[in-house]
Amino acid sequence: MTENELVKMSPKGQLVVPQMIREKEGFKSGDRFIPFQIKEGILFKRVKIPDLKAEFDKISKEIQKQFQSRGLKEEQVKEAIKWARRK
Repeated sequence: MTENELVKMSPKGQLVVPQMIREKEGFKSGDRFIPFQIKEGILFKRVKIPDLKAEFDKISKEIQKQFQSRGLKEEQVKEAIKWARRK
């Protein structure tokens, strides 16, 4: 099959991206796309949605590392949080 093979819409409105294109572009199940209406039809652009939990974990570990490198104790951090919440 070629990249220009005909794609048919299912009764549920789903389109199947040909395997050759999926493999070439590295598309995976669960990937997200945003549609853009253009003069010739519709353009679908893959978008990366950040994993918020992974980002939070990364930032938390970096903060913990900074606290440890400065010799801060857990009690000092708790007191700083209490102080900040009063402000």
